Order: sequence, then C-alpha cells, then structure tokens
Amino acid sequence: MLAQFSNETPDEALQLIAFWRKAGRELWFAKDAAFDALFTESYIALYELAAKGQLDHWTGTARGSLALLILLDQFPRNAFRGTPKAYATDTHARRIAMLATSWGQDLMIDLELRLFMYIPFGHSESLADHVRGGELLEHMGSPYTDHARKYRAVIEQFGRFPHRNPILGREATGAEEEFLRNGGFSG
Repeated sequence: MLAQFSNETPDEALQLIAFWRKAGRELWFAKDAAFDALFTESYIALYELAAKGQLDHWTGTARGSLALLILLDQFPRNAFRGTPKAYATDTHARRIAMLATSWGQDLMIDLELRLFMYIPFGHSESLADHVRGGELLEHMGSPYTDHARKYRAVIEQFGRFPHRNPILGREATGAEEEFLRNGGFSG
C-alpha cells in the first residue's frame, strides 16, 4: 500500500541512500564481487520486504521513493547478477518510478542520485517506458541521454534486450545473435 505524503523518511531508507552515495559512480555500474557481496549482505532483508510490497509506504517521501527504487531496481542487479532474479522486481520498480515522477519527487532529489529515479524506465523492455525515461533524462544531458538513446534503440530494433535471452531462457533470433556477436549492447 502506498503511503500518504510525509515529511519523515524512514531511517533504513536514509541509511541505504547514504550507503549508495558513498559507493559512488565507480561501483554503481561496475561488476565488483566485493561490492555486490557487501550490498547483498547489508540489504537483502530490506530487499525481500520491498519485493513483497511491504515497503511501498516509503513512497510518502522523495527520499523514501529513491531508496525503494535502489532496492527494487539496482539491488537485484548486484545481488542476483546473471540470474532471472536480477529482473524480478523490475515491474514493481517501474510502477514506483512512474508514481514518484508523476508526483514530482524526482525533482526533490539531487542530480547525482536523481538518475536512479529514472533508470527503471531504461531497464524496461517496453518502448513506452523508454520514451518516458528519455523525456525525464533530457534535463540531465550527456552522457545520460546518450545511454538512454542507446537502450531505446535496442528496444526499437528487437523489442527486448538480447543480452538477457540466455539468462531468461529465451530463444534468440538470428538478428539478435548477430547483434551480440558484433559487439552489440550487453547491458
């Protein structure tokens, strides 16, 4: 259940945001086993609650929504890298991102972290989500808009991310196989 708007962000949400901010860009998008292990150990219990919708009340504040999006979108990509579970809460994350951005909560988050309010749209395999994410990212400029265009182009071409096919047990098309062989987008 989504919360009423509030002025108080839960302590756990603030701690997660502080952890994420401290990790910084060097670790946010890297494949780092030590960071993945630390992130997983520190936040698996909160992730499990979030995945069940038991932290949706965090959406009562902008920082609560940000923390929830980190848990639902970023955490599984680190904790469950290379498995279907890495994408298990993507739909939930997009729903929260859609609500948070429609409420203007993204504009209450500093630019460095605001990106994580938008990333769930770019992780989607829906073109409409990519259009929405691209619109939201416009004010952030390059390199963010460049990445958004690259992700969107893959969805426009294939309707999905081909690099996920083996992880999700999907059969690749010939065009997808050729795309990946030729150095195509790999997430």
